[in-house]
Amino acid sequence: MTSRLSNKIIIVTGGSGLLGMEIIKRLNSEGAICINFEINVNDSEDFLLINVDVTNEISVKQGVEKVFYKFGRIDGLVNNAYPRTKDWGKKFEDINFESWRKNIDWQLNSCFIMSQVVVKYMTEQKFGSIVNMASIYGVVGPNFSVYEDTEMTMPAAYSAIKGGLINFSRYLSSYLGKNQVRVNTVSPGGIFDQQPDSFVKKYEDIVPLKRMGFPEDISPAVAFLLSDDAKYITGQNLVVDGGWTAV
Repeated sequence: MTSRLSNKIIIVTGGSGLLGMEIIKRLNSEGAICINFEINVNDSEDFLLINVDVTNEISVKQGVEKVFYKFGRIDGLVNNAYPRTKDWGKKFEDINFESWRKNIDWQLNSCFIMSQVVVKYMTEQKFGSIVNMASIYGVVGPNFSVYEDTEMTMPAAYSAIKGGLINFSRYLSSYLGKNQVRVNTVSPGGIFDQQPDSFVKKYEDIVPLKRMGFPEDISPAVAFLLSDDAKYITGQNLVVDGGWTAV
């Protein structure tokens, strides 16, 4: 494994989740020092795990201050956390408006406040890279046929959030470019997570590579965009989807 991220200080939100764990594993393997911002945990003595509620401005500011105090800089940020309400996943006609409002607030605004707080340090440094985790469903509409015969659906708020996040990243890339701060998104396709067999089969029948993705398919793209190999790439949405959006 290369060391292209050697000693880079990178914050990953939601680093204990399905994608987050693999992202941290990959970044560490390339030499990065990753700090996992996770909720309902105790801070570790080495500050590599910090209790942060990304939906809370004060918690975010305190967490980022701890990282800067400990390491003296922040080279990268991966906005990967996925906060959502307990009723997440209802069909469109059954979504409670307050639930819709709260999910939009938690997911999109957490990326805003994390970026705003971290960018303060990056602009002073005159370097930094932010990767926002979006989705194919921020690019194209869902194919609802894959959900037939299951209890699953694609939540309406998800597409709104991810589409907004992709264009917000373009805004930030334009605004922060003068400070040599790069902002990009990675949009994964469907990731296998023990979904019903009927869903998996339908998905794999459609996608050109004929399989669902795995977290280890996504993490190299994140590492690339954080690295100096991508030093002239900003404002881009890197779609990693086995060809789903190509057909």
